[in-house]
Formats: sequence, structure tokens, C-alpha cells
Amino acid sequence: MSWARAFAASGPPPVFAAIGAGGLQRAEELHGTLRLQRSPRQAAILLVLGEIAPDLLPFLQRLHDHLPHPRATIWHRATPPGDWTDPVQATADGLERTLTDLWRSILSGDRASEPDFLPDKPPNEWRGVGPHGQGGKGMMGGTPYGRPMAMTDDDLRDGLSLDAYSAPFGPFLPMLPPGLILDLTLQGDVIQSATATRPPCPQPGSDDRPGDAIARLMRVMDMPALALRRTRDGLPPAMGIAMLRRAIPDGLGRARDGTDVRDRLDRWRDKDAPQADDGTRLSDLLPGLEWHEAMIVLNSFQPDRIRAICARSGPEGGDEDDKDGNKDAPAHAPPDHGGHQHHDMTGPAA
Repeated sequence: MSWARAFAASGPPPVFAAIGAGGLQRAEELHGTLRLQRSPRQAAILLVLGEIAPDLLPFLQRLHDHLPHPRATIWHRATPPGDWTDPVQATADGLERTLTDLWRSILSGDRASEPDFLPDKPPNEWRGVGPHGQGGKGMMGGTPYGRPMAMTDDDLRDGLSLDAYSAPFGPFLPMLPPGLILDLTLQGDVIQSATATRPPCPQPGSDDRPGDAIARLMRVMDMPALALRRTRDGLPPAMGIAMLRRAIPDGLGRARDGTDVRDRLDRWRDKDAPQADDGTRLSDLLPGLEWHEAMIVLNSFQPDRIRAICARSGPEGGDEDDKDGNKDAPAHAPPDHGGHQHHDMTGPAA
């Protein structure tokens, strides 16, 4: 082992968490004890928390291939699929030790780095396509250099004609509810339309932990240090909650019952009972918001309620059996966008 790898092995392993059904509560417990990264490109170990539904496995494989070498995967409270080579599983008591040992073994070369699942090819084949060989067709058609041309559309705020770009986001994007796949049309960072093509994974018990919900909102608001602090009753300190409340714009994310993000935060702080579902849809909440505002709104709902909102915000707008085994909006397989260059799980510009 080189001196650089030996030095790296002495520190905590960089981990990216892929959260499945029932894994959100455990993920909250691990914040502060693990070195969790916001992008798979910054991680060496993929930590799978919670059960991964079969329709999410292609997304998980694509996410796995985003990790740079050397890399490895640990399954915690999750069942590895049969085609996952030499899977490493960790118990609750032995997770941190397993992570450390695996980190050192891939750095030393005692354990080989995990190979790619998907071919390394562009999202759309473009080389040699079209009159100029760059994938374009005519003035605006084709997929130049692998990406479709953005077409102009009226801006929701001032009516200017700006480029509108549609793309899927999720299901393992850290600032989105785990399992949620959103089809968004954006103009810059302003959301024109939003459709949930897959609802979030079920998270039993998470609705009973308001401190976790506030901490998630704090991380979205770039307050990670405050999110780590908890009082005896499980909530972040009152001063931190007050700072968070002041940072949230008044009236943001108003649902059909009249509550906004601040109101929902107040209910968590006071440990009030969750409000009943009121029929709110994503179309009531997201269009016209900037990206960061939309992430705040989505994280202002408890897991069960945002799951219900997304269930009625799918392409069909109806409730069908989802792939997690619950009544929800239909899920669908990822589009064929090739391998490593697809960006739908790691952020709007991974």
C-alpha cells in the first residue's frame, strides 16, 4: 500500500447511502457517526440501507458505477440480489467496523474493486450520426453530443421565452425522499412542471420521529451542524429551529389545507399529530419554484404524506400497486440512457 493510501485508510471511509424501504430512520441515526457524502463521486463505499425494490435495482447499478475505483458495497438491513458478486452484509452492531475493514481492504488491494454493472457508453449514441457526425439533425433536432436540444417555452414568472429542459431526478438523490423519481421540466432552476413517475419508498415508523424530519429540513437548508444536535426529547435545539424558521420564506409550499412549510415545521416542533391527507398534488406545490425552494417544500412533509402526494401526481394521476407492495402511483423502469453518463440519480448536474 502506498503512503497516500495508508494515510487515507487511517481516516473514516467516505460513504454514499442509497436508501430503500424502511431505511430512512436508520440513515438518520447514522448521520454524525459516518462520513456520508452528498455525491457518489465523492465516495468509495456504497451503503445500501433498507430493502431495494426490483424496479430500483437498475438505478442502484447505475449509481454504483458512479463511484470511482477502488469501491465496494455494503448491504445493511437489505437483501442483496442474486447477481451481486460477493456481497458484504453488516449487522446493526457491526456496521461501523465492517465499513472500516472494507475501506482498508480495498485500499490495500486485499479486496478487488467492484467492476461496472453497465457498459461505459453515452446516454444516446451520437458519434457519426447526422450530417456533421455530432448527433444533431436539422436546426434543432437529434441529440447533439448525446443530449436533446432544449426548446424554448414561456417562463412562468415573466413570460420570456427561455430554454425548457426535461429530465428525471431520483431515486437516490439525497435531497429527495428515498425512492421518489421526479420528471421535471426546468427553465434554468425554475420548475415548469413536475410529475412523480415513482412514489417514495415506504418508511414505517418515520412519521413518529419529528426530530428526524426537522434535521432533514436543516440539511436541505445547508445547516448540517444544527441537524446533528438533539435535545433530550429528540428535537434539534430551540434556537436552531428558530433560525431554520426565519430562513424559510413565508407562504412557501402552501398545501390545499392552507398550511405552508413554516406551519408544518411548527407542528413538528410542538409534536402535534400529523395532519390528515388533504388531496394536495405536486402540481399545487412545485411549478414556479426554484430548485432549492422545491427541495425545501418536499422535505417539509412527513414520509407518509409526501408518499400520498406523489401517489396522485403520477402520469396517470391514479393509485395502483407500486413496486414496494403498496397502493400508490405506478412505477416504471428507468429509460435506456446507457451507462455512466446518465445523471438522474445524483443531481441536476452530476
